[in-house]
Amino acid sequence: MNPTTRNRSRRFPRLPDRARKAISGSGPPTAPLALRAQPSRVDADTARSALGLALRIGESMLAVGASAADVTATVLRVAAGYGLTDCQVDITFTSLTISYDPDDVPPLMLMRIVRPRGLDYTRLQGITDLAAEIKTAGLGLEEAHRQLDDVLSAPHPYRRSIHALGWSGVAGCVAFLLGGDWLVALVAALTTAAIEQTMRALDRRGLPMFFQQALGAAVATGAAVLLIVSEVEVRTSLVVAAGIVVLLAGLSFVGAAEDAINGFPVTAAARAFEVLTLTTGIVVGIAAVLDLAQRAGVPLRVTDPSMYTVPFAVALAAAAGMAGSWALASHARPHAVGVATVAGALAWTTSSATAAFGAGPAVASGTAAVVVGFCGAALTDRLRFPPLLVAVCGIVPLLPGLTIYRGLFAIVVEADVPGGVDELVGAAAIGLALAAGIVLGRYLGQPLGSSRDRFDRRVRRRATSSD
Repeated sequence: MNPTTRNRSRRFPRLPDRARKAISGSGPPTAPLALRAQPSRVDADTARSALGLALRIGESMLAVGASAADVTATVLRVAAGYGLTDCQVDITFTSLTISYDPDDVPPLMLMRIVRPRGLDYTRLQGITDLAAEIKTAGLGLEEAHRQLDDVLSAPHPYRRSIHALGWSGVAGCVAFLLGGDWLVALVAALTTAAIEQTMRALDRRGLPMFFQQALGAAVATGAAVLLIVSEVEVRTSLVVAAGIVVLLAGLSFVGAAEDAINGFPVTAAARAFEVLTLTTGIVVGIAAVLDLAQRAGVPLRVTDPSMYTVPFAVALAAAAGMAGSWALASHARPHAVGVATVAGALAWTTSSATAAFGAGPAVASGTAAVVVGFCGAALTDRLRFPPLLVAVCGIVPLLPGLTIYRGLFAIVVEADVPGGVDELVGAAAIGLALAAGIVLGRYLGQPLGSSRDRFDRRVRRRATSSD
């Protein structure tokens, strides 16, 4: 090659090289994988105590109904508050594992088994407040452990009788919402009180939850059958529907959908299977009593809700009372009960307005759930209550209790399998629309939260990127 050709090739590189440079990336991956761990900045004893505190906080949140994403984000935030920035968290619905693997010391791994205790909004708020204080006030480890002990061992805000009154209030409001009168509401409240006491006694004896749900549904349906046999003039189908709504409301529809959408498939599958199993228990209890009543010749019937028109003001008050009663039964503080009451009224108003434009039940319920989820996520930091409170309490008035009962009645009593299956599919569609709507609303409302700083957003993205 002569000098002239060599100089020309230096000034004008070959076309393939120029094309390769034009299309090649110039920076590191946006989501680097398997990065090398950094040296530990704390001693072994401090790391062990900090991991234990983060693990206890995560276990407590899971036990009282928090989602996997919220738990993971909080655990990572607490650990980082004490200098442990290279932690990994794994949740499998019944267990919580946290590991810390720095570059210069042996790794640490802790695990706890989670035993669900039911929704407890007061305790959940206390735990999240403590996690926030660790970040902002720099609490010492011993003080943080002591405050967590105080939160977990604090008495409930209400006596047991007031707590039980909340369940009866839910059932009574359901009866009004479906067009019942004062007698129907009173019978539904008393029946639900009997269900609550029965399930509490069975739980103390260690009976699995599937059988508790089945017996609770059987009590509700059996009470309706006894009313018919006693020739009491009352719309028994509404009594059964009220009991079903109370049993359904305790299931984690929202948690299962949120975990699935946020990238926690293992936890979501476990929660969804639990919901399916416990709903099957309700179906078994109702179907068994209906079959026995049919064999005994008891003249059962289901009231068509279209035959009765409920004034909007009555329905709105019943929906609000239903949401507030559910919050009361879930150990919410008085101001949180007021917020839940407003959420129930908002959800019912939105659903009614959407239905007035011709939307079906699933679409109307999903739209209301989006609005409620949005408001809960946007206001939770300002009003200091868990967003789960607004989400669950807001959708309680929209749960398809009467639809489930009508579907089972059609299959067992009327032998109308296609019609009954259509009713049950419609009920499932409403449940899925409610859960998905809540998750979408919370996602849309998170940017408006007042305390979402850069660290919180980064932790949440990490929490929702893997299971």
